[in-house]
Amino acid sequence: MNDLETYFRQENKRFISKWTHYFDVYDRHFSRFRNQEIVILEIGVSEGGSLHMWRNYFGEKAKIYGVDVNPRCKELEENNVKIFIGSQSDRSFLKSLINQIPPIDILIDDGGHTMNQQIITYNELFDHVKENGIYLCEDLHTSYWLGYGGGHKRRGTFIEFSKNFIDYLNANHSEQRSLRTNTFTNSVNSIHYYDSIIVIEKRKKEKSFHEKIGEMSFPPPPGKSSAQKIRLRIINGFNKRINGILRFFRLKGYSWK
Repeated sequence: MNDLETYFRQENKRFISKWTHYFDVYDRHFSRFRNQEIVILEIGVSEGGSLHMWRNYFGEKAKIYGVDVNPRCKELEENNVKIFIGSQSDRSFLKSLINQIPPIDILIDDGGHTMNQQIITYNELFDHVKENGIYLCEDLHTSYWLGYGGGHKRRGTFIEFSKNFIDYLNANHSEQRSLRTNTFTNSVNSIHYYDSIIVIEKRKKEKSFHEKIGEMSFPPPPGKSSAQKIRLRIINGFNKRINGILRFFRLKGYSWK
């Protein structure tokens, strides 16, 4: 049991509601930030229990901000904890929020969990997360709940929206004009999917490159003859052409060797 779960199980003053498997995910990705001067933003204050949990875990150097639609949450402010009242689906509010808080080390979206809320929050706030920061959105199971606008493979869910991140992360290797590098490609180091959670870890990076090192275990194969080289070029050209057609019709790829 890590420190976050220990706090959760021993705390009996402020209400906290969490799926128990979340604590391992939090600790795995957040532990490197402990006892540092960091900025945390949590969307969804509720009763304020999780804000206290973060302060206990990260230490007194952490500056913690919260967002909630309930005006009474403002009463939960205290030392190093500031709360803003507004809707996470209100783009104007989120834009004004950016102007009032410093760049964020850790952003936790534990708000209303509807598709619109999660997508708008990501679109407006992701770029305000620092170069080595973390964007975490939880309770993604609502992407499968009809009452929240979800459904398996339903267009417009946050799960379907986030699947594009996989393409963005690998866009440096794309041969199609439909997938080009963007700010996500250049700023994200890794994406982690867990049960009901996505964690995006940012890190500024250059275009990836491939290197070779060490001695070969087997002698290199003999050089290809002119005829073999021509045949290989023909095969590669055929594969590209046929797969371009198959891709257009969204059919499974083919490789002739």
